[in-house]
Amino acid sequence: MSEPKRLHPVASIVTTGKRIRNLILPMIFLNISGGRDSKTSLLISLILSLIAVLITLFTGILSWMRYTYRFEEDELLIEYGVFLRKKRYIPFERIQSINITEGLLQRLFGLAKVEIETAGSGDEAEAVLSAIPKGEAAQIQAHVNAAKQDALKMTAEIKPMFKLTTQKLLLLSLTSGGMGVVISAVFAIFTQLDDLVPYKKVFGGVETWAVHNIMLITFVVFLGFFLLWIISLMITMLKYAGFTVVQTETDFVISQGLLEKKQMTIPLNRIQAIRISENLIRQMLGLGTVYLESAGGSSANIEDANVMLLPIVKVKDIPAIIGPYLPEYEITEVFKPLPRRAMWRYIFRGWYVAIPIVLLSLIFLKSWGLLSLVLLVLVTIRAYLNYKSAGWGLSRDQLSLKFRSFKRTTIYMRKNKIQSLEAGVSYFQDKKELGTLEVFVKSGAVNTGGRVVDMDQADLQSIYRWYSREDEVGSGPE
Repeated sequence: MSEPKRLHPVASIVTTGKRIRNLILPMIFLNISGGRDSKTSLLISLILSLIAVLITLFTGILSWMRYTYRFEEDELLIEYGVFLRKKRYIPFERIQSINITEGLLQRLFGLAKVEIETAGSGDEAEAVLSAIPKGEAAQIQAHVNAAKQDALKMTAEIKPMFKLTTQKLLLLSLTSGGMGVVISAVFAIFTQLDDLVPYKKVFGGVETWAVHNIMLITFVVFLGFFLLWIISLMITMLKYAGFTVVQTETDFVISQGLLEKKQMTIPLNRIQAIRISENLIRQMLGLGTVYLESAGGSSANIEDANVMLLPIVKVKDIPAIIGPYLPEYEITEVFKPLPRRAMWRYIFRGWYVAIPIVLLSLIFLKSWGLLSLVLLVLVTIRAYLNYKSAGWGLSRDQLSLKFRSFKRTTIYMRKNKIQSLEAGVSYFQDKKELGTLEVFVKSGAVNTGGRVVDMDQADLQSIYRWYSREDEVGSGPE
């Protein structure tokens, strides 16, 4: 039995900082509304804000002082609680996965954040040690490994699976959708400042100037988007630098990150499905991203349920890379396509929104409305691609689905991992002898899976019999 240990004081700083950050917007609005009434109201608002900050600081320090952890034979004991003291015993053998993260502040002090998940973690991790020495984090991991099996044997059987090269890291950054995230974040910030910045007064007299400086405005906008693109590139490269995957006898261990180092442990027995995602650019280059749908994670931590296994890889190379490590999965590119009579249903669904827009544009914009025909063409092309991408495959123990929305997705699901399978037929589908298949596997606190629309009803019946065990051997794609 070891002596009780406290988290590093950095944990108090991080926790208190998050609490104060959550108070910033309420305090700003409180002071603005108080200042509009009178100076006395403003003074009261400032005093209340100061009291709230002091209470937050005090409770943060007190929480840190009352939070201890220690090792007791084959379990981890955590004691916490300011007024009501609680104890949590976590047997090492119950621990399913350990995620170790080194943020920038933690790395300055040689620390790590450890998130511990068990089979009954639910929506949150069983325990979070937000700032402990890296040696302690390694000790916890060693204890868990020893509880599962002999640690020396496990170390000897570590197999390197994948390493992201610098060239592929750059390619990953160039083909990612990170710029959209950055633009959304900037837009969200400006909308939050709407009550603080008098936009109408600031930009009220800009209209006349803008008319005479359209080229300058165009250049500034272009430069702004270029800078956002560079920022998104840098964010992606920092996040996935040093990305490596190794396999032990029972787990995948994924490491990534330059400024913030992160290590995730994915138990092999909790893998529910394999998903391959291809955006339009990567699909044209024959590239894709491989994810593992894991029974770990939670609704509050989606990353641990949808784990990126291979950030960017040639799709044709995926079977050779994954096959030796997950031999129970058959990564195939052979899928049975949808019947031809389903194609027009895909196109008509795209036209439902596009045609009214085109008609309204032609009525109100006259000749300029002809430009809206471009929208109709793009919608038709997208609908046709959605139709061509959809398909299914069936073997004795595996169902494979392929479908597209904005990205093409291929998902491989083992029969014993499927939580539910639904076959639905609408009135109009029934006239064409078509139907929709929805399949779900358990992933974290939610279900995930695939949906293929307008399959042949005979194929739906074949898949349903396979899942309900009426057929011993499924009917694969012809």
